[in-house]
Amino acid sequence: MQFHHHGYVSGDPRIAPAAGVGLDRPEELPSEIDVLIVGSGPAGIVAAAQLAQFPDVVTRVVERRDGRLVLGQADGIQARSVETFQAFGFAQQIIQEAYQITETSFWTPDPAQPANIVHSSTTPDDPHGISEFPHLIVNQARVIDYFADYARRAPARGDIDYGTEFVDLEVTGEGEYPVSVTLRKVSGFSGAGINTEKADGDRPEEEIVVRAKYVIGADGARSSVRRAIGGSLAGSTSLHAWGVMDVLAVTDFPDFRKKCIIHSEAGSILHIPREGNHLARIYVDLGETDENDGGRVRHTPLDEVIARANAILHPYTLDVRDVPWHSVYEVAHRLTDRFDDAASSPDGKGRVFLMGDACHTHSAKAGQGMNVSMQDGWNLGWKLGYVLEGRSPESLLKTYSDERWVTSKNLIDFDREWSSLMAKKPEEFDSPSELEDFYVATAEFPAGFMTQYTESMLTGNGEHQDLATGFPLGKRFKSVMTTRVADAVPVHLGHHHRADGRFRVYAFADQAGERLAEWASWMLENPASPVRRYTPEGADIDSLLDVKAVYQRPHDQVELASVPKLFLPASGPFGLTDYEKVYAALPGDDIFEQRGIDRAGAVVVVRPDHYVAAVLPLDAPELVADYFSGVLLDR
Repeated sequence: MQFHHHGYVSGDPRIAPAAGVGLDRPEELPSEIDVLIVGSGPAGIVAAAQLAQFPDVVTRVVERRDGRLVLGQADGIQARSVETFQAFGFAQQIIQEAYQITETSFWTPDPAQPANIVHSSTTPDDPHGISEFPHLIVNQARVIDYFADYARRAPARGDIDYGTEFVDLEVTGEGEYPVSVTLRKVSGFSGAGINTEKADGDRPEEEIVVRAKYVIGADGARSSVRRAIGGSLAGSTSLHAWGVMDVLAVTDFPDFRKKCIIHSEAGSILHIPREGNHLARIYVDLGETDENDGGRVRHTPLDEVIARANAILHPYTLDVRDVPWHSVYEVAHRLTDRFDDAASSPDGKGRVFLMGDACHTHSAKAGQGMNVSMQDGWNLGWKLGYVLEGRSPESLLKTYSDERWVTSKNLIDFDREWSSLMAKKPEEFDSPSELEDFYVATAEFPAGFMTQYTESMLTGNGEHQDLATGFPLGKRFKSVMTTRVADAVPVHLGHHHRADGRFRVYAFADQAGERLAEWASWMLENPASPVRRYTPEGADIDSLLDVKAVYQRPHDQVELASVPKLFLPASGPFGLTDYEKVYAALPGDDIFEQRGIDRAGAVVVVRPDHYVAAVLPLDAPELVADYFSGVLLDR
């Protein structure tokens, strides 16, 4: 964490100085808004948190609830999401309060007494070591809290406008604010997502109209924003029902504090321990449903769900003492036909975007909904900031739909296979280990690391991929331990990639460091360099591109006095030296070896949302300029 570069700080260093619209943010909704976000769930709040780093962008989040979410529906936090929390500065805090999954326990019918279940196997949660971060379970409400706090501490001082409901919108395509949005002041709403309910006796409703440059619909599976742009969700329902309940219970089941996948003759259970030691979430198989029953299964009494859970757990018993939340649902897999309104807008430009459950719905048991939704929000958030601040052309926004539609389609396909396996009866499996084998073989997907964006204006081609084979183009930048040269502190290289809206450019040095020095000199001095070309006049040299050096030799063999000035830039009004851009490989955990980096050096460009954008040779700095010329605008 860096501070003091603008003067001495004695308070909370996480609170950035207010800037731009954050200097005098009005309480009431302004009549003209750059980005209006409808819904403060995981997708919307991440977009808002990222946009709060752009102080010249007016961003407002409207939410019809009266206040913060109290009881979240989602709770599974995959490792990719914890990487995201690290970028937003609260990974360690949320890890402390969350439940951590380290292994999964499988239970199956006892061959000797099939009416009973027995423990059959255990598998590590991350058998391949795909991330240094853990798999967590924590209430969605707390995740939203952390992102909301981040937005409030960011330069634009973002916040949520509660008690405001979306009514409709019209895209005129005219003027600076081409989207007219009708909103309604409401009260009495509580709950989350599709379960939001309105109490009786609330105040009279008042409609207001605002104009926006862009609108984000993050308002759930029954999205009113999606309806307003003529979108729909298409897919299928499995006709298989599940009861889910958060319970405080006393039990003799020995794996109550482990994640368990249980198959018995009476049905199946997915058991997820929750944060706080005592709470657990139990998904209970309620069996096949009749397509003509009119959804009656959704009214299954809680007592019946508890009784079915006890039947599945036999010979163990579950004495439920309290149920803070429960629901019954039928598994559905649906994907929207559009992620923006480009097809219907007057000039073919996308100005209304959908994300989260407004785009994709699926089962809850793979723990993907909140995680994929957060990546939706981060993907679009920084892109809107770039376009609105004049850093990039409007064409950048098209990459949101192109990238996230494919990701969502892959999610639906995976979840359809996973939920089908979970619903199988024991005798229907091809082998006793079929479910466990699938769980292990596909671990990278639910952990959030199979996303790979294809070639576009943001993602380069694979011409130079062999220079850094461990940083695949389009996949997230997988961190490795290094040593920070200035203070000899061991740090994960990727952990300094904060959600501040900057691209990262990692220059991996050649053995002697001569090519690195020449590359750095060109980047610092040549008028064609992206550092010179795109950095705003009067701004710190690293305000847009955060350029770092990684040496092959140990840290004690790197002399700071010989490090190129590009990697020791002046920071803030006092011109203080930034010492956090020079790293060295660890002798026992060499990043060059771990990530297949050419010993002649390489350059890896990483997007603001952590994805590898380009891999380039160290001896051709003009190729870095070529890449950014397709993404950034002269300023």
